[in-house]
Amino acid sequence: MSQVMSQVVPQAPAAVRPGPRRLALGAVAAVAALTSLSTAPPAAYAHDAPARGDRLTVTVRDAGGGADGTYEVRCRPGGGSHPDPAGACAAVERNTRWGRDAFAPAPRDAVCTLQYGGPATARVTGTWAGRPVDATYDRTNGCEIARWDRLVPLLPEAGAAGRP
Repeated sequence: MSQVMSQVVPQAPAAVRPGPRRLALGAVAAVAALTSLSTAPPAAYAHDAPARGDRLTVTVRDAGGGADGTYEVRCRPGGGSHPDPAGACAAVERNTRWGRDAFAPAPRDAVCTLQYGGPATARVTGTWAGRPVDATYDRTNGCEIARWDRLVPLLPEAGAAGRP
């Protein structure tokens, strides 16, 4: 029967036939090509994809001067309902240091001046540099005022709102 098959299906000479090694390399190449195909969802589902970049929600109370409210800030790419998203992102970026939390509270053992910066409070939640953020701010002493002021314009310039 092999004689009949050889007449129907001509065989390549031995020098041209792929050997086991060549077949294995071909199989590896085929698998690599298939796994490199994009697994991204179709464009119709792009709105369901998780958001990239940093996102913060800022809620301000008792700051006066029309600064109270809740604002969204998106960084990289910038946007949101914050009055100055680019400035807000730059303020947080300025205070971001490797290994340190840009939103950390004042150290417990800090010596702070006894001054009152007003009734303004703020809460910042969301994600920054891939880490969750949930920080509160007030202006009850010198350390807290300085902490607040470092993040202006993410947080409003509360001291300026009540000045003549």
